[in-house]
Amino acid sequence: MSDGGGKQGMISVDEATRRLLALIRPLGAEQVAVSEAAGRVLAEDVVARRTQPPFPASAMDGYAARSVDVKSVPATLKIVGNVPAGQAYGKALGPGEAVRIFTGAPVPDGADCIVIQEDTERRDDDVIVKEIPKPGRHIRSAGLDFRDGDAMLKTGTRLTPRDVGLAAAMNRPWLLVHRRPRVAILPTGDEVVLPGDPIGPNQIVSSNGIALAAFVAGEGGVPVQLPIAPDDSDALRAIADGASGADLLLTSGGASVGEHDLVRSALGADGLSLDFWTVAMRPGKPLMVGKYRATPMIGLPGNPVSALVCALLFVKPALEKLQGRAAAGAANPKARLAKDLPANDRRQDYLRAKLTRGADGVAEATPFDKQDSSMMSLLARADCLVVRPPHAPPAKKGEWVEIVPLGVDAVV
Repeated sequence: MSDGGGKQGMISVDEATRRLLALIRPLGAEQVAVSEAAGRVLAEDVVARRTQPPFPASAMDGYAARSVDVKSVPATLKIVGNVPAGQAYGKALGPGEAVRIFTGAPVPDGADCIVIQEDTERRDDDVIVKEIPKPGRHIRSAGLDFRDGDAMLKTGTRLTPRDVGLAAAMNRPWLLVHRRPRVAILPTGDEVVLPGDPIGPNQIVSSNGIALAAFVAGEGGVPVQLPIAPDDSDALRAIADGASGADLLLTSGGASVGEHDLVRSALGADGLSLDFWTVAMRPGKPLMVGKYRATPMIGLPGNPVSALVCALLFVKPALEKLQGRAAAGAANPKARLAKDLPANDRRQDYLRAKLTRGADGVAEATPFDKQDSSMMSLLARADCLVVRPPHAPPAKKGEWVEIVPLGVDAVV
């Protein structure tokens, strides 16, 4: 087994992230239909192929008119046409004339205002205007939204439903996006079984593979679930061979230095080159990073809470880089502590906490009293992780702390 020149001593979270991302390269691009592009990451700028709106358009139902004809009210105009959306009047509007028009329809030449129907009264072929309209009122100018040639969506954008709607309006039926990363997930250990399988007297139900697959899918990847590898070197190597062709390999368990942890020793004889394997953090100290053959590999702790916290801190940025997303760079948000915290030791702590709003509307974080890393129920209930830097002094209620939000419902 090669250690890739890495250190055996603990490294900081920031250094671990930097060294991990140095192993990752963005994946190539592929074309997808705009209808299938939500959640994908753009591999090129998207330029509009149409001006929107392509003509001056009515923003309201009413009557297209010339403001010079309605400088005083009531004013009587002759209705000379009817223009629903998708049609056009096709002539220039003359003095004293009006055209019945509907939202989205082209404004006739010569008209410079729309009189909304609530401000009118129709009498046979005439319309009585009761309110003086302002020139340009209720008219959307051509190109109000965007113009042909405008670059409206930038490379590296992860496309939202709003983005794909914009791309469709820009007349872009196909988009060039980065390929979805295929992520092989390899849980390990004799002590774990899948949900629903027979459970031995000394075994527990494995949640890591399922949770990590859901995490990968939520971050735009394609999870490839491998079988649980037993604590047997030959079996572990045989199952790990299923990661061939993956863009990233995640293992869970076998990352610490116990005599029964086999990932380092078993895969080390089969092409695993490690960069580092311990990080000064809690939970998640036994984290391995390197390459298995040619595939970047992250060895997550077997503890389910530790595995998911490390997924948030390390797997997420790795998936973002694989998909061509630029590093966020922005600092984590902050919240006000709702309780005192003791001084911290040399490891960076990530405390599971609830978020609420104080009386002044500010987000307040309340870390749970128990932080045992075996308690998945607390992670499921948490809204954020409170970050405690190494050697942080005691923190008092009301002080500001950095947080890592969990999920879209977190109060920040």
